[in-house]
Amino acid sequence: MNRKIKLIWDFKGLDGLETAKHHCVHLKEFSEVEKLPFYDIKHEAINDFHTIAFIIVNESEMKVFRDALKPHRGVLA
Repeated sequence: MNRKIKLIWDFKGLDGLETAKHHCVHLKEFSEVEKLPFYDIKHEAINDFHTIAFIIVNESEMKVFRDALKPHRGVLA
């Protein structure tokens, strides 16, 4: 069984939400150009000063995303 991994990027400050939204665009573009499957790409406001952008991928593709895009952390999805 292939596990799902959530790769996360943190954005802090007053512009964090807009930056996270824009980062999601780049995550989708990268996936399409590289023809890599993914489950979901979203952003989520933790509070007014901390927002995350994330992509959920199969564990088998995780290293390609990790090495190219340098997420801040990853967790099992």
